[in-house]
Amino acid sequence: MPIPPSLSERLLTWYRLHGRKDLPWQHPAAPYPVWISEIMLQQTQVQAAIPYFEKFMARFPDVHALAAAPVDEVLHIWSGLGYYARARNLHRTAELVVADHGGELPRNIDALMALPGIGRSTAAAILALSFGDRHAILDGNVKRVLCRYHSIEGWPGGSGVAKRLWAIAEAQTPDNDLAAYTQALMDLGATVCTRRQPRCEDCPLNGDCLALAEGREAELPQRKPRKSTPLRQTVFVIVRDPRGRVLLERRPPAGIWGGLWSFPECEPGTDVGTWCHEHLGVAVTPVKDLDVLRHTFSHFRLDIQPTLLSIDVRGAVNAVKDSPDRKWYEVDGTERIGLAAPVTRLLGSLRSLVD
Repeated sequence: MPIPPSLSERLLTWYRLHGRKDLPWQHPAAPYPVWISEIMLQQTQVQAAIPYFEKFMARFPDVHALAAAPVDEVLHIWSGLGYYARARNLHRTAELVVADHGGELPRNIDALMALPGIGRSTAAAILALSFGDRHAILDGNVKRVLCRYHSIEGWPGGSGVAKRLWAIAEAQTPDNDLAAYTQALMDLGATVCTRRQPRCEDCPLNGDCLALAEGREAELPQRKPRKSTPLRQTVFVIVRDPRGRVLLERRPPAGIWGGLWSFPECEPGTDVGTWCHEHLGVAVTPVKDLDVLRHTFSHFRLDIQPTLLSIDVRGAVNAVKDSPDRKWYEVDGTERIGLAAPVTRLLGSLRSLVD
């Protein structure tokens, strides 16, 4: 009985016929665009990432342009993609690459992993896709393929399962055609071995996939144990000056919307007028409560009560000054800064009130 072709041979044959070869970061598949794409794709589907990638590359065509840009502009271009630590890490890594690596991403995987936001699988993908170096990857799509193909129990994010998957990924990585193999493995998980309704009849690995043989392709890989999603509440304090500008504050680097600009916040039930006097040093006149916004994060839901207030000319000019972490912002949105998503929505509502 003939020995069936290896997993890599079957993947490469399938990729030549069905793989994705026209993605914008593949032409050229140089380290810089591959790095940007891999960071974007950590939490974003390919089709959703493409317009952001194209806009990002148009503004920051190389690592020097990215390193030289203000972080606020990087966050502005990133706005809407979410998980903003990715954008801050891109900017910081660009600065380090220019300062410490002569403007070139290091080709050594350990040096690459030492840079902010670049983990083992991301570093491996950058080196495999741009240089053809032999490094195994293990992103979410690849975990799903391997869990099904080998019928592996447990949640892939658990340390024990992840360790096993890394060993399998390393063993199955071929010595040649690394860029094509790596892209093929990612493409298979993204387009055929999908989370829901996998197209097993089109899979080049269906002849010996254990999950398919056992009829378990729908239940593998096993999901992370569910926890209840808590609901939190906050008040956005929207202070508007006589020119119609609103007061924004930069959020701390860590936590939700890290480093982005947002409205000042206080706890629900707080007397907002007293809070403004104590925290901003201004007297305010309540205008109205806007409709509550619900914003959903991966680990909780947030109900936001926007409260619109106004202050007089003297209060606006003398009490609250622009600073590195506080500014008066024109609601027309012409200034290019990174804004939290609910702030962008609320600014649109404020523009309609002015109009």
